[in-house]
Amino acid sequence: MNERILVFIPAYRCAGQIGRVLAQFGPGIRERFSEILVVENRSPDDTLAVAVAAAGALDGIAVTVVQNTDNYNLGGSHKVAFAYALEHGFDYLVVLHGDDQGAIADLLPQLDRGAHRACDALLGARFAPGATLSGYSWFRTFGNRVFNLMISLVTWHRVHDMGSGLNMYKTAFLANRFYLHFPNNLTFNVYMLYYSIWKRSPTVFFPLTWREDDQVSNARIFRQAWIILGLTWRYLTGARALFAQTTPAGALAYTSSVVLQRPARS
Repeated sequence: MNERILVFIPAYRCAGQIGRVLAQFGPGIRERFSEILVVENRSPDDTLAVAVAAAGALDGIAVTVVQNTDNYNLGGSHKVAFAYALEHGFDYLVVLHGDDQGAIADLLPQLDRGAHRACDALLGARFAPGATLSGYSWFRTFGNRVFNLMISLVTWHRVHDMGSGLNMYKTAFLANRFYLHFPNNLTFNVYMLYYSIWKRSPTVFFPLTWREDDQVSNARIFRQAWIILGLTWRYLTGARALFAQTTPAGALAYTSSVVLQRPARS
């Protein structure tokens, strides 16, 4: 089956890691995908320069590096990439964070099985059975498992992760651009998850190999958990109202400029 799959790599403050992420696309992996899109989000470090150099050295796959016009946060970078995938006719979009915590290789068994064809959202999960964690404390692991179980009970859908850095979506699922009014902060993935559950869209989790070593986290664990609890309450008491919000003025103005665009070369 001739499927066009875009790999979207959001990149912010990951100058030390983005080169390693792009290096994951060696022989045997890069052939599985049609194009890599790096969306650089106005980092204060050398992320853009490192991404351009590493992308320019890749062979066997088309590569595009864009820089956002402004810092749109993680959710805004998703909106830039979703628009790119829809406008260029891709069938699927893979999200792989540029901080090198996840491995694209974890997705390959799912592609081999055709799991992506049977669902709208194929979500990597750090706490699914079979996942491997490195650098996570027992406290964080235990807390996340309890949190995920609680969310599962609320949503009546088994949830193994509230938002990791390796996910895959059908572009047909994204086509009506329901996500444009979702916040651009780190809750964007939670909104995406809750929306798919509310719409009863087929949503499947798969285990990840995940590590933390030299990455710079933008999350504040307890504050983030409190925000998610608030969002969960809103979902529980009025999901229809939550997802019926109108798209704010200017939501379509997530723009970026092309820094590097190179077709596949052998």
